[in-house]
Amino acid sequence: MGGAASAVRSPSAGKLCARCIAGTVLHMAEQIAIGLMSGTSMDGIDVALLSTDGDQRVTRGPSMFYSYRADMRQAIERGIEDAVNMTHADERPGTLRELEQKLTEDHAQAVLVFLEQCKMKIRHVDVVGFHGQTVLHRPQSRLTVQLGDGKLMAEMLRKPVVYDFRAADVAAGGQGAPFVPAYHRALASQIGERPLAIVNLGGVGNVTYIGRDDTVLAFDTGPANALIDDWTKRHTGRLMDRDGYLASKGQVDMNVLMQMLAHPYFDERPPKSLDRNDFKLDAALKLSVHDGARTLTAFTAYALARAAEHFPEAPHGWIIAGGGRHNPVLMEELKTVITQPIITAEKAGFDGDSTEAEAFAYLAVRSRVGLPLSYPTTTGVPQALTGGRLAEV
Repeated sequence: MGGAASAVRSPSAGKLCARCIAGTVLHMAEQIAIGLMSGTSMDGIDVALLSTDGDQRVTRGPSMFYSYRADMRQAIERGIEDAVNMTHADERPGTLRELEQKLTEDHAQAVLVFLEQCKMKIRHVDVVGFHGQTVLHRPQSRLTVQLGDGKLMAEMLRKPVVYDFRAADVAAGGQGAPFVPAYHRALASQIGERPLAIVNLGGVGNVTYIGRDDTVLAFDTGPANALIDDWTKRHTGRLMDRDGYLASKGQVDMNVLMQMLAHPYFDERPPKSLDRNDFKLDAALKLSVHDGARTLTAFTAYALARAAEHFPEAPHGWIIAGGGRHNPVLMEELKTVITQPIITAEKAGFDGDSTEAEAFAYLAVRSRVGLPLSYPTTTGVPQALTGGRLAEV
């Protein structure tokens, strides 16, 4: 497959254990689901297991991450370039058809390796939620493309697969993102404090605001790791600014920062969403390697802070998930621009690396039972809407 397996990440004590899942007594209508996520950072595949009824009952299981080899990352980058002129979701110009098959095979293999390492059989799984790899996201044209052949995966695994989660929302006039808020709300049911903001800092940042009455507002906040990764790759050849090393040696250029924060996206009212390439490095190109890294890191923090301008009231706290929370410079920048308490997902009791994969396991079950995946306040869809396509065996 396109990546190397890492060790199983186990949930905290008292959570679902894959090794004893065959003997687990489930509540009526609960399903065992595996979720798969390959995000805008294009670094690999997250796999996560959970048991859920698709509503309030969620028991988290183990998760794993498979890092893409360099050739797969390069193939995805070429695929994004080939997708630029697409006008219909079923088109597969250039390298996209071959890439879709390879991505599907890699994801299916990731499931099988995950199950083997967890000492678990595929027969124990009820459904797989397969997000696929986003190569184009243009909701204004009612077009979003996540590469992933659900029918092929169902054949390979001999299990039902829910895929193409975002298409129905976009076709109905929604933004098609973010799609994790329904799961964020289920996780937040274990946390008493409201209002609350749950953030994912992947390639693009997004936030779910949960109000006092459990109402949800969600939207993309701006670039998270994407611009920092692009800058680091451009100047060093490395995939990321690990531990914020480059940024820690630089200074914020306030003129460049203010220029980037003047982007009209920040003044748009939510719901709203972004394509990975909606923001560019242009404003920072004259900066030194270190100052550019620090300025782009600060930009991610300020972009998130500006999200609060659209909240009904200030949250009691912010919970940070996604790869960005591993960057200490970014986390310090966040604490300088956000006045409320900021904690990582782990301190809130869940895994910040596997949250999105868990979400698509959860959404696969919601799709099967006909519950909404998106709402007017999360994607701007006219009414609460289910979605996803089901590939049966």
